[in-house]
Amino acid sequence: MQTVVHLLSGDEAEQETALAIARNLLEDETDSIDDVAIVVQSKGIATVTADGDSVEDVEALLEDGVSVRACSNTLEMMDLEESDLLEGVETVPEGAVEVTRLQEEGYGYLRP
Repeated sequence: MQTVVHLLSGDEAEQETALAIARNLLEDETDSIDDVAIVVQSKGIATVTADGDSVEDVEALLEDGVSVRACSNTLEMMDLEESDLLEGVETVPEGAVEVTRLQEEGYGYLRP
């Protein structure tokens, strides 16, 4: 199975929940999870910035193979550069399109 976690919120509790969901999926003992992706956009982008509060958690997920993708439209809207993101975070042109594309590829959709 493949799962995409969609993170839009600036709410710290929702951001922590999204990261915890990704961690729990990785730690699933049934070995039924093949791939985990996190797509961030809107105020959720703060989760993956180099000066954010979740740096260690996001870096650990990246190291464990989670694909983290940030919306380029959001970066532009929030006056951020790719260099403001944690190393290893990919950018995609549009977060909603990326989520839709992943769902079309068979990813299950989760949103905290």
